[in-house]
Amino acid sequence: MTNINLFPLFLSLKVAFISTALSFLIGLPLAYYLSLNRSRFSDFLDTFTNFPVVLPPTVLGYYLLVLLGRQSFIGKFLEKNFNIMIVFTPAGAIVAAVIVSLPYMIKSSKTALLSINEDYINAARLLGRGELNIFLTIMIPISYRGIISGVTMSFVRALGDFGTTLMVAGSIPDKTLTMPIAIYNALQSGDKAMANLLVLIMTSISVIVLYIVNRLEKKMKRG
Repeated sequence: MTNINLFPLFLSLKVAFISTALSFLIGLPLAYYLSLNRSRFSDFLDTFTNFPVVLPPTVLGYYLLVLLGRQSFIGKFLEKNFNIMIVFTPAGAIVAAVIVSLPYMIKSSKTALLSINEDYINAARLLGRGELNIFLTIMIPISYRGIISGVTMSFVRALGDFGTTLMVAGSIPDKTLTMPIAIYNALQSGDKAMANLLVLIMTSISVIVLYIVNRLEKKMKRG
């Protein structure tokens, strides 16, 4: 019987949950801003936030290493003033997961917000409601399906990231070893039984997450 170390599973879930929460907190306001603005800056910002989707993971990881490494300005500042190191730590895995999953949160939420009938928003403005009130009480309730979809895609993307996480966090056992990297290591060492078991676990988690979200969406529609 194959003995399995559950640390990569727990770390992957921890990274996915934290990065998804951060993607939601960062991505939803950005999606709101991009849905309202048509300026050149917003076009640039929209393009920039989609870079992680088109860039190879190793290239994206390299950029993060240059930006956050111990020899970079940010890396030196964090280590000197707060004793915080990003690269080759669990924090690095979270940063990598946020970067690769954020575009999915923004894209899905922006599409949902853009689909809202502007008559509802204009009517609320005529009634004297502020923009924040309109966003919280009208736009989010109407577009919640797209937002939930963005959260789901962000979670699954963060859970399954390999290349960027490997570049930024490495594969240190019991420290930064996530499930996708553990699968790769198992294949490299010729342990097919372990690789198959880890793949089965990852696939099961992804299917369960998608199933739960689909069920919740159906219940919300009925409600």
